[in-house]
Amino acid sequence: MNTLSRVRRPAHHGEAHGGLAAWLREPTQVVFLALLGLVAVGWVLVALDGGQFLTMESIVGIQQRSAALGIVAIGQTLAILAGSLDLSVAYLISLTSLIAAEIMAGQDGNILPAVAAVLAVSALVGLVNGLVITRLQVHAFIATLGVALIIRGIVDHLYDGPAGKVPESFQILGYSRIGPIPVSALLWAGVAVAAWFLLSRTRPGYRIYAVGGNEEVARLSGIRTGRVILLTHVLCSVCAGIAGLLLAGRLGAGAPTVGTDGGYDLESIAAVVLGGTALAGGKGGVAGTVGGVLLLAVLDTIFNQLEVNSFVKDVVRGVVIVIAVAVYARRTKERSA
Repeated sequence: MNTLSRVRRPAHHGEAHGGLAAWLREPTQVVFLALLGLVAVGWVLVALDGGQFLTMESIVGIQQRSAALGIVAIGQTLAILAGSLDLSVAYLISLTSLIAAEIMAGQDGNILPAVAAVLAVSALVGLVNGLVITRLQVHAFIATLGVALIIRGIVDHLYDGPAGKVPESFQILGYSRIGPIPVSALLWAGVAVAAWFLLSRTRPGYRIYAVGGNEEVARLSGIRTGRVILLTHVLCSVCAGIAGLLLAGRLGAGAPTVGTDGGYDLESIAAVVLGGTALAGGKGGVAGTVGGVLLLAVLDTIFNQLEVNSFVKDVVRGVVIVIAVAVYARRTKERSA
């Protein structure tokens, strides 16, 4: 336990001893400051264009737009912290939306079996990903890409278009809200809090950081590194399944392209990186990922209100991600110097 504690301690060291300057060097703080700055810039640009930025409609839209991506990104955070990643989440989202909608078939009584089936299939996919990585020693990029192609083949063979029907009682997950807060945002918040608790208050959480920080040292410290990686992939896939349920509720049916059209594989990784989690693993956390997801959602809202074309959107988003990674990398080198 002492070794695991030493792995985690540097994440909070600057906050305790460096004052404001050290606080500002923390990636989580930086991403939320960047988010506030983006909101201010968006407010000005939209006002100059003759519109209003932070209306109730746009605030609700930001929350709804970020919920599915946020849930996937939370799962991706767990995998990346352990030094891995998952490229199968987009196709898994499509598959689980179809499974959920077909089992529900418009019947309220089928909701629980559908949810159980989705979670079981998602966990199975995560288990396969984890076993290929840990037992067959295949790199996570190749392993999860291979599983993604298998899922795509299954979906393309079985479905030509939307299928199934989601009952109205389940569609509240996609569109209903409590005051200004959508139910989907509450679901995302619940997943984020659960992941935060896992990482910061449980022994498996400490082990995830240890394995991501240095797998060999973690192994020599007595941690079963394979089990840790396996756990993170199962949880990552379960998060993708939850996102599939959410999108099925929003669409009212399952769709074979809902995951890939949303780009949830690369978008989730981008949100995690924007939040300051190191792709090499061992550094970062859920709070930063939440900030990264909101940053992308606010950026999209600004683009939509200014009617910016999709080419410019992609270029700007790419530039933002590259700059963020470069800044974090430079600060990491400065600390280690």
